[in-house]
Amino acid sequence: MSQTLDLVEQLIACPSVTPQDAQCLSLIEQRLIPLGFECERMDQGPANAVVSNLWAIKRSANPHAKTLVFAGHTDVVPTGPLDQWSSDPFTPTHRDGKLFGRGASDMKTSLAAMVVATEHFFNLHKHASFSVAFLLTSDEEGPSVDGTVKVVEALKARGEPLHWCIVGEPTSVHRIGDMVKNGRRGTLSGKLLVKGIQGHIAYPQLARNPVHQFAPALTELTAIEWDKGNAYFQPTSWQLSNIHAGTGANNVIPGEVNVQFNFRFSTESTPEQLISRFEEVLHRHLLEFDIKWTLGGLPFITTPGELLAVVQSAIAHCTGIHPELSTTGGTSDARFIAQICPQVIEFGPPNDSIHQINEYVRLNDIDTLKNIYCDILERLQHDSIITGRS
Repeated sequence: MSQTLDLVEQLIACPSVTPQDAQCLSLIEQRLIPLGFECERMDQGPANAVVSNLWAIKRSANPHAKTLVFAGHTDVVPTGPLDQWSSDPFTPTHRDGKLFGRGASDMKTSLAAMVVATEHFFNLHKHASFSVAFLLTSDEEGPSVDGTVKVVEALKARGEPLHWCIVGEPTSVHRIGDMVKNGRRGTLSGKLLVKGIQGHIAYPQLARNPVHQFAPALTELTAIEWDKGNAYFQPTSWQLSNIHAGTGANNVIPGEVNVQFNFRFSTESTPEQLISRFEEVLHRHLLEFDIKWTLGGLPFITTPGELLAVVQSAIAHCTGIHPELSTTGGTSDARFIAQICPQVIEFGPPNDSIHQINEYVRLNDIDTLKNIYCDILERLQHDSIITGRS
């Protein structure tokens, strides 16, 4: 059994359903401390839902050296119905060339590969030309309010410089290495309450139907081109996710309609611009409304540069694949790290089974991923020495 596979299985065996860490971070700390990492727990949250956070760093002897951060999460989504799993989700199981278990792909394989790659690197290089750090949390699959964002705030307050970051999210699609995320769209959600006047459906002149009032505005909102996107991002998308009205009786005009929606927006739009344009439509249609906005994250982009060049070269060397760069998909904790780190990418195993019953990772991909992370570390070491970038 490879060292990486062994650690993946140990991590899967920890039932770390968000926000529980279930001792995953302790396993990782036990591997990092002998390498000389300074490990600091930054746990947050209420006593009944404590979020486990780890900041660990092995500093270069050069005080001006750059820092590479490996980032990720130990928490996993709930299992769903256990009777639909072919094996216990927290008992690592091999079948058909795959390792099954909750978190196998999202993202315990990446965590194990990062740790083992780091062990191999420091076994070869006692004195690296750059610092290596880990930023890990058990609050990525949940609300993400006490996890990475809190660690980032603490590091920012200290003035801790971060230069490169690799987040181990499962980004590959068909084969390991075929896609790297070099950015993500922003997310802006809204909860809208359109007010009317409740009344008997036979006497509409005595009521005001908010569903009817909102319908023309909805038609207009669905037709708006919010922006055209750019070379890195698709055009901003607005999608309605839920609409609800009524008392349950078919002879009552409702007094209000509740609407939930979300923007996934590019760097061509700001939250302020989207809010202003959206509310202008509501006002123009003379709606009486209340609205609550929630900014889930700003868009970020890492343009081609030293980190992307190293990652793409390492993937090509280990797999023969030249990865596609993409900013599609949902959000990740990279959105928080990008606020203090200029070069952030996401790269991990294929994502075809994430959050599903019988989540798995292909056994052959486990050490391939570790080898890619090893190659990235070696290339950064070599480039830093040759160019004196540190």
